[in-house]
Amino acid sequence: HRVANYLWKSGRHVLAHYLQSQMSQVYQIDIHPNATLGSGIMLDHGTGIVIGETAIVGDNCSILHHVTLGGSGKKNVDRHPKVGDGVLIGAGASVLGNVRIGTGAQIGAGSLVISDLPDFSVAVGVPAKIIGEFRPADNTSTPASKMNQLGIDGSNEEDIAYHSAEGI
Repeated sequence: HRVANYLWKSGRHVLAHYLQSQMSQVYQIDIHPNATLGSGIMLDHGTGIVIGETAIVGDNCSILHHVTLGGSGKKNVDRHPKVGDGVLIGAGASVLGNVRIGTGAQIGAGSLVISDLPDFSVAVGVPAKIIGEFRPADNTSTPASKMNQLGIDGSNEEDIAYHSAEGI
């Protein structure tokens, strides 16, 4: 992706699309050459991942298989998600439109996110609803850094502030 992104930014769109197409065929991951990806991103079992043209993915995120960071359908506008640092996106989740996913957020497997999620929120469902909050006591780790999909570290449950959302 980084080479295709460089080519895209250099105005060599046809070559960037060709390289992206070849990588998509080999790895079955479709990342538009203009998408902005931070450092330390893990594409876990990457098959089926789609990341659109104006998407931005922050540093140290974990994205599981069959995740879509897709557009709103409008052309020539900023139409893809903006994902903060340390976000964990579960298998098969779809994040659609120009929405902001806050730092350290967790999105459950199979969820459909169509609205902004605040920092350290936990969201699941179709459409996704916030069911809680995950704030590590040390304020340095994020769910993506440890692939923590449970919201607990296993050693001390008091490290996590978990608040149930009303009506769920």
